[in-house]
Amino acid sequence: MPAVKSILNISAYLFVPLNDPAALRESIRSQAGAMALKGTVLLANEGINLFLAGAAADVRGFVDWLRDDARFAALAPKESWSAAVPFGKLRVKVKREIIRMNEPAIRPADERARAVDAATLARWLDRGHDDAGRPIAMLDTRNAFEVAQGRFRDAIDWQLSKFSEFPQALLARRAQLDGKTVVSYCTGGIRCEKAAIFMAQAGVANVLQLDGGILKYFEEVGSRHFDGECFVFDGREAVDASLAEVAPV
Repeated sequence: MPAVKSILNISAYLFVPLNDPAALRESIRSQAGAMALKGTVLLANEGINLFLAGAAADVRGFVDWLRDDARFAALAPKESWSAAVPFGKLRVKVKREIIRMNEPAIRPADERARAVDAATLARWLDRGHDDAGRPIAMLDTRNAFEVAQGRFRDAIDWQLSKFSEFPQALLARRAQLDGKTVVSYCTGGIRCEKAAIFMAQAGVANVLQLDGGILKYFEEVGSRHFDGECFVFDGREAVDASLAEVAPV
């Protein structure tokens, strides 16, 4: 009999100015700890990034608590289920960036990247072009080992070993994107959002991020145009298009 999947896993990020990340660290650690949640919460002046798991009522109660702070009211977690908690402990950390790019001019909290939703992207990929007739270039902004687990069909992969390599890779290969609508994508949206802003500032004409990343695409569209599974940074290692943990081979 398959194990009951009673553990709720959430991933979420929000670029929002935070002038008190150290104070937030203590209140978040206390609240999440009281609810027996495990996972990682990253805080920086640019926002919050979190991956947490626990009993559904406790996870959702924690999200409600966060949203009581007006700065986090727009937080929109992506949910999946597992039979066990895929984290060993709770970590709440203050960082220079919630996703490291080493490009101080990229400030998503000031202005979000233009985005395309999952259903629209799937329709474009069905047709082979966007609504303006431009071909689509799916650009994977994840690390090479993540891409190896699964990717959008025919996506561009620059074999990054870490996200901070993306700016230089873009500047060296920008001509590869000319004349296309570029859709940057990643696991949950955070890397592809910074990537899309950087590309737009670098002069790439038609750039969008996949809103919510692969996880939101799986939730709304499933596996259409995607081969393989999505690597996740927890004990599950990967989830399939139904957002279920991939059974070990």
